[in-house]
Amino acid sequence: MCLCASVPAQQVIPLYPGVAPGSQPGPNQEKQYYSKSWQTDIVANVTQPSLTVFKPEPALRNGTAVVICPGGGFMALSINSEGNDVAKYLVAKGVTAFVLRYRLAQTGDDASVDFEKLYSDRQKFDEMKSHIGPLAFADGLAAVAYVKQHAAEWGVSPDRVGIMGFSAGGEVTAAVAFQYTAASRPAFVAPIYAGAYKIETPVPADAPPMFVAAATDDSLGLAPVSVKLYYTWISAHKSAELHMYARGGHGFGMRKLNLPTDHWIDRFADWLELEGFLSK
Repeated sequence: MCLCASVPAQQVIPLYPGVAPGSQPGPNQEKQYYSKSWQTDIVANVTQPSLTVFKPEPALRNGTAVVICPGGGFMALSINSEGNDVAKYLVAKGVTAFVLRYRLAQTGDDASVDFEKLYSDRQKFDEMKSHIGPLAFADGLAAVAYVKQHAAEWGVSPDRVGIMGFSAGGEVTAAVAFQYTAASRPAFVAPIYAGAYKIETPVPADAPPMFVAAATDDSLGLAPVSVKLYYTWISAHKSAELHMYARGGHGFGMRKLNLPTDHWIDRFADWLELEGFLSK
């Protein structure tokens, strides 16, 4: 006889009550699988955005929440290293975490392979992003607004809801940082090796503090994006912290590379504590 421990499933919440605004009705083709190319689990073909909730123990809960946006070139989500693993780390610090599965471009059998092919033709890649990017940005804004609106359900303070993201998810985070309304204003923003968000509006007058991290040797050449976001924030006299590592490449996330980038998440926690978000 086999005795198996029961492990409770994470709560998954649809971001919208029906069809996501701007999308067409259709079956949900979302799937998760292991990518040999990226050597990690990925999620692809998201058409119905959702939030996966990671809750700290009541004794640890400090009232802070964060929406986490994994990266993957708007064609996939690196769901563990840039999503679930980040959530688990922050939950241990008392933060309630929500991993966002935002809308993605439709892909075939392996989204990571499709991304590598498309990214080699930047004109086609940028065309794809021009269509899916605004939908993903809208999902980021909606996610922050949703968590703030329902904050009491998770013992969270609505004025302590932030957002962070990686690569394409970092671009979603940057979009939220510039485009929020009163309902979707994040308490803090953390774009990590963010994609090339096109800054079209001034820094908001009530802009939240920003934490930025990336590697100089980013294989996609995105290091200057992080520097630009930091410089834009401090030029507007807003609080910001930048960690630019010499090595780490693109997509280090929660991977263990035996490099200083292994500890960026600890520096993020230090910053959250400095800003008062880890105190009860």
